[in-house]
Order: sequence, then C-alpha cells, then structure tokens
Amino acid sequence: MIRVVPVETAAQRRAFIRFPLRLYRGVKEFVPPLISAEKKILSGKSGHEKDSDSIFFLAYKDGKIAGRIQGIIQKAANAKWKQARCRFTRFDCIDDQAVADALFQAVEDWARQRGMQEVVGPLGYSDLDREGLLIEGFDQVSTFEEQYNYPYYAKLIENRGYAKDVDWVERKLFPPEELDPKIEKLVARIMERNGFRILTGLNMKQIIDRYAGKFFALIDETYANLYGTVPLTDGEKQDILSDFKLLLNPNYLRLIVDRDDNLVALGLCLPSIGEAVRRSNGRLTPLSLIRIMRAAKHPKALDLGLIGVANQHRNTGVSWAILLEVMKMLRSGQIEWCETNLNLEDNKNIQNNWDRFESVLHKRRRCYVKAL
Repeated sequence: MIRVVPVETAAQRRAFIRFPLRLYRGVKEFVPPLISAEKKILSGKSGHEKDSDSIFFLAYKDGKIAGRIQGIIQKAANAKWKQARCRFTRFDCIDDQAVADALFQAVEDWARQRGMQEVVGPLGYSDLDREGLLIEGFDQVSTFEEQYNYPYYAKLIENRGYAKDVDWVERKLFPPEELDPKIEKLVARIMERNGFRILTGLNMKQIIDRYAGKFFALIDETYANLYGTVPLTDGEKQDILSDFKLLLNPNYLRLIVDRDDNLVALGLCLPSIGEAVRRSNGRLTPLSLIRIMRAAKHPKALDLGLIGVANQHRNTGVSWAILLEVMKMLRSGQIEWCETNLNLEDNKNIQNNWDRFESVLHKRRRCYVKAL
C-alpha cells in the first residue's frame, strides 16, 4: 500500500531530510546538501518565503518511507515569464513507478488547485539552487552545488508524462600549461583603454561590506534572460552569504571595476568541498568543519560559481579578462581542474568561452515539463 502525506511535523521534516542520506548510503558520487540549510527551508525560515509557496510530501510504501518531493510556486518567476508553472524539486524515490506516480500526483493536484497550468523541474527557488536531473555522468562525483540522482529517475519521470524542456551541460576545465601571451596583451589593452582595474588588497569582509550589493545586482543583470531565472530577494542574498561564507576566498574571486568604482565584471570560483561534506553526511560537526576548512584552504579542485559582465560593457571585451583570471586561478597551488557546473546547452556565449581551455564534457542535466 502506498500513502502520500504532506510534511507537517518535526518528525516528518527530519524524515524528509534524512531519506536521501539513506537512499544514497555508500554512493561516492552523491554529495548531500548541508542539513542545517535544509532544516531552514523546511521550517519556513529561509529567505525564499516572500515570493514563493511551497509544499513537501513524503511517500510511504507498506509503512516505510519510499520517496519524497517538494512543490514550489515561484510567483516572481511566473510573473516575470508570464507563466503558470509549479516547480518540483527534492524528488528522491526508490525504483518504483507507483511510488513516483503517487508523489507527482500529489504535487500536480496541489498545483492544479492553485491555478497552475504546468509542472516543471527539477528546479529550486532560484537559479542558484540545485537544479536539473542528471541524465549523463553517473560515474562523476557531484559538486557541493549539485544534486546527484540514480539513472532510473529519468524513467520514473518520463513514464509520468514529463518531457524535456531544457538541458544543461557541464565540463571539467584543466589548467593550461602556460598562459597565452596574446590573450595577456589583449586583456592589458582592454583594461587600459576602458579604465578598468581588478580589485586587490581587500579581505572578504571588506569586499562584502563594499561590493555585496553591486555583486548581486550584476548577477541579476547578467542572468536575467536565462531559463527560469528571477531576481534574488534580500532574504535569499543573506542566505547565500551565510551558506557560503566558509568558502568565500579572495584568491578565487575577481571583481573588475571602472574609474568610478562601478562593478563591470566578476568571476567567482569556490574551493571544492564535496568530499568533505560527503564524509560528514551533510552535518556540521566540529570535525566536519575542520575538514571543510582544510578543503577550502588547500583545494585540489575548484567549482566555477558565477561569471558576470555588465550589459553596457559586453562589447568591450572585458570577458577576456575574467577568462584570463580563471586560467590564473587554475594555475595556482595544487588545482587539478575546475568544474563549470551547469551551462545551458544553447548558451553559445558561455560554451564558446571554454574553447580556450583543455576541457571534457562529463555531465548533462535535464529539466522536464508536463502540462496539467
């Protein structure tokens, strides 16, 4: 017997969070999110609440938890894109079509009751959440920012009537043996001609105090026309700074400003901490914090977080300066590679950037859609 219930009690919230930890026990490619961050979301105390409605479901089969799913109505995104969509995320399930059908039925009924016309996902509250179903690269370890899933998930979702909406691809970028002097000369001319400079000599507190607002404004501007994006709320910005404060390192952040100190371009990489988080099963204990801080201080790999260029400066060629800085990051310390994380397959601007690197396409993720 299969039973689906909304998550309402503290015990159910704990079960919702812990289910994937049990489902993926022993799977080295799976990297869990931080339990503390998941608790904040399920408790309704995150920065996502202002523009979204959410519901969480657990599925039981023969009295045992067999799956979970979250539904999100991202009202700001629906208004921006003129859609009536419900997003699904945090879908985890045993290999059982009946269980998956029951979970999706619950989300679809909830969405239909609220006037939605489509269900789409996996998508979170914003473009900076974990998103996309892994459909290629199951032998690759996830980054901390990504969600791993078993290969059978695609079958469960497609059998429910969902079809491809968009795909993202991911690459590993490897350090160049040497920097291209032509690119270095080109970047020097661009910077001098436009009066641009790279910020140096600031610690992270100074950077956050002076430039956090400009940083998020540039991110919203750069990503405005990409699939499913929506401006970040003030609460979401605070959550991001809080969740990633241990990883933010001036060595892997580049901010380019103009003569008036306006932010022109940015490039952010994060030290890869996936293995440290996996070993702690998403818990922040004193030992796990030591592991994370050690991994952040001496990373073997980087996760490419964000690249942004102000619209008014896109024709100046300043993106070459950011690419050159990413190359320099890769050549620093003991870095072996950089993960690009998700890039839309039809975003040729970003895809063309990686032609300057030795790289391999190693993962693909999909967002599905179904009409109600």
